[in-house]
Amino acid sequence: QVQLVESGGGLVQAGGSLRLSCAASGRTFSSYTMGWFRQAPGKEREFVAAISWNSGTIKYADSVKGRFTISRDNPKNTVYLQMNSLKPEDTAVYYCAANPSLAMATMSFSSRYNAWGQGTQVTVSS
Repeated sequence: QVQLVESGGGLVQAGGSLRLSCAASGRTFSSYTMGWFRQAPGKEREFVAAISWNSGTIKYADSVKGRFTISRDNPKNTVYLQMNSLKPEDTAVYYCAANPSLAMATMSFSSRYNAWGQGTQVTVSS
């Protein structure tokens, strides 16, 4: 099973940018659907973005469309989340997740992912 490690979180002012990375172990990374989720204090974990194995299918939550970009580099076993125009409501712990293969209709469901990273904190100050 793939193991995931996120990095790149931190404290940023509103309007700023951050790029999160998720490094995966395992030789089958290139076949996995990868997702980003986030969880703010007192709230449920929510979907942010997902990308299919060949980057042919990409999905975003409405709240981040036009501001966040998900991408992957299969030879480097890494998926990225570029976050621009950050808002205080983007403050959360961000998690990377993986699943061998997901249809587009299910990419936003956290229950469909079977591997998770430990999370990285993103704090956006106003």
